[in-house]
Amino acid sequence: MKKILQIILLGLCVASCSKAPRYANRAEAIAAQIHDPSSRYVVVTVHRGDWRNFPENSIPAIESIIRMGADIMELDLKMTADSVLILSHDADVLRCTNFSSVFRDQPGKSARVKDLTLEEIKSLSLKRAHNVEIDTLHIPTLREALLCCKDRICVNVDQGYEYYDQVLAVTEELGVTDQILIKGKKSIETVAAHEAAYEHNMMYMPIVDIQKPAGMALFNSYMEQGVVPLAYEVCWQQNDGTFEKVARQIIDQGSKVWVNTIWASLCGGDGNDDDAAFMAEDPGQVYQQYLDNGVSMIQTDRPELLIGWLTKKGRHTLK
Repeated sequence: MKKILQIILLGLCVASCSKAPRYANRAEAIAAQIHDPSSRYVVVTVHRGDWRNFPENSIPAIESIIRMGADIMELDLKMTADSVLILSHDADVLRCTNFSSVFRDQPGKSARVKDLTLEEIKSLSLKRAHNVEIDTLHIPTLREALLCCKDRICVNVDQGYEYYDQVLAVTEELGVTDQILIKGKKSIETVAAHEAAYEHNMMYMPIVDIQKPAGMALFNSYMEQGVVPLAYEVCWQQNDGTFEKVARQIIDQGSKVWVNTIWASLCGGDGNDDDAAFMAEDPGQVYQQYLDNGVSMIQTDRPELLIGWLTKKGRHTLK
């Protein structure tokens, strides 16, 4: 009887262990997909968060896309006059906040982030995309945003490579460095030298605009030197076969292809972006071409639409 009980307990233990999660948290699972060039999982990045329903680059915009099941929050950084990194796409705060109202008695006051202190930034209310002010929402710091994202979703720092040292200091403090992807158009040598200064670095991805001389030159330098990044962000303006050729080279090299469907000017022209997918009878009329060309990372402004379509295709289920 005792032996039988031992066998049963052993069986329960094996069953329990087999169901144990492979990763400590969701962000770690997403990062694993980014590192795996053979993964069929399509990583969905959301441009400035859920800006259709909340102010862009805000904490609620982040929370919303996490609930949707997005994989990466794309954000932009600027530095305040007192050297604090905050989330802002624009160099100034005029478009996204009520700056003009708050500082109406100071007509000469600069609205540039670099001229404002964090206290002044925090005195401003964010606006939704349709220009409605929300008194309870304010521009978050990078630290606040990363605390929100920690272990729940990966982060893409778009405008921010110039602040690499400061960003890395915050990610190391919070223990999220492995969950952060930073990108840029720097040379291989510049990036390598920068990373050599640290024992632990964020993920890095080059941006290559393949129909512009500088972009193609950067891409060719990776190919010629045999340097294999995790992924390439590929931008192109016209569908003339260049993208298909480059995508195949990237995949053959053992890397991943990231495309931006947020604007037609970044993905081959009219009919190839999120809005075209939204207007189509079937989103696949737009998105399928990217999967057919081996794309496994997409930045979108229509996260619910894209995630829903990918899930039905069996291409957005974390294991």
